[in-house]
Amino acid sequence: MVKLYPSLLSADFLNLQQTLVNLENARVDGVHFDVMDGQFVPNISIGIPILDAVRKATSLPIDVHLMIEKPEDYVKMFADHGADMISVHVEATPHIHRLIERIKAENVKAGVVINPGTPVSSILPVLKMVDYVLVMTVNPGFGGQTFIDNCLEKVSHLSHIKAESNLEFDIEVDGGINDQTIHSVVEAGATMAVAGSYYFNHDDFNVATQTLKG
Repeated sequence: MVKLYPSLLSADFLNLQQTLVNLENARVDGVHFDVMDGQFVPNISIGIPILDAVRKATSLPIDVHLMIEKPEDYVKMFADHGADMISVHVEATPHIHRLIERIKAENVKAGVVINPGTPVSSILPVLKMVDYVLVMTVNPGFGGQTFIDNCLEKVSHLSHIKAESNLEFDIEVDGGINDQTIHSVVEAGATMAVAGSYYFNHDDFNVATQTLKG
């Protein structure tokens, strides 16, 4: 069964504490925390003060997705403030191997991210190191975008490499995940799914969780 990480970017921040309680009650597997700097992606989102609040309010694993320039300068900060998982874009650093090592040194799970226009070949050298690979199925920066179908080929490719090389990394997908696209990504080999707009448009999170987990 796919592990579900609702994206807090789409949550109601006026009622964040109750939202987190409702997410725990709906038995999600964790929460996805999108950090954007307005440079690497054309949007600015949430940071350390919100992470502190989320960490105090929930025991759910927090999956921090750094969509920022120079992510190496911020890994320790996000780990120190409660991240359980940190993923970084291969496109954002010339030293992805070193950066993955740095994340692992903070005793949190390490993930590598590829954008829709980035090939799987760019991350082959670090697949044995990472705990998860995040395949962006939209161009990062904004919620509510439409799923890019040809990204399924990357999920399938990664699933094949994983099986052939006897590796254990999770394959996470993020972007345009809903009750229709979830089936395609799971069939392609995804083991983790981030859902934002679709998930938080439900009044009852239990229904959203059950629908996406199948």
